[in-house]
Amino acid sequence: MSVSGLMVRKMKKEDLDRVSQIEKECFSTPWSRDAFEDMIDNPLALYMVAEDNGYVVANCGVISAAGEGDICNVAVDPAYRKRGIGEKLLSEIMNVASKELLVEAFTLEVRASNKAAISLYEKLGFVNEGIRPGFYTSPKEDAVIFWKR
Repeated sequence: MSVSGLMVRKMKKEDLDRVSQIEKECFSTPWSRDAFEDMIDNPLALYMVAEDNGYVVANCGVISAAGEGDICNVAVDPAYRKRGIGEKLLSEIMNVASKELLVEAFTLEVRASNKAAISLYEKLGFVNEGIRPGFYTSPKEDAVIFWKR
C-alpha cells in the first residue's frame, strides 16, 4: 500500500527531533541530532525527508565530493515500510543531488543481512561492487558497497 499524501522535500531544522527519532528506531549506532543539524548548513550535503500528510516518516542524505555522492542515513519509520517511501525518497534525492550538487555517480554501504534494502538499491540500478569486512558494529557485520554510475 502506498502513501497517498506523501511529499518529499529538503530537511529543515524543525525536522531534526523527528529525524533523530527515526534514526534511533532504525540503526544500532544512530547519528546524533547535532550531526543532522550540521548537514543542513553543509554546502556539500543534501538531506531530504518524506512526509505523510505533514508527518515526517523517512529521511535520507547525500554528501558530495568530486562528482560522487555518498548516500547515507536512508531511514524509514518501521510503521511506514513496504509502501514505496524509500524508493520515492531515494529517487528524488538522487535527482536533486544530480542537479544541485552536480553528482554523477552515487555510492552507499548496507549491512549484508539487510535484504530489503539491498533489493531496493538493486531495483534503483545500484550494482554490488564489493564488501567492506567488519564495517558495522553492534552487531559486527560486513557492508556491501553499491554504486550507481
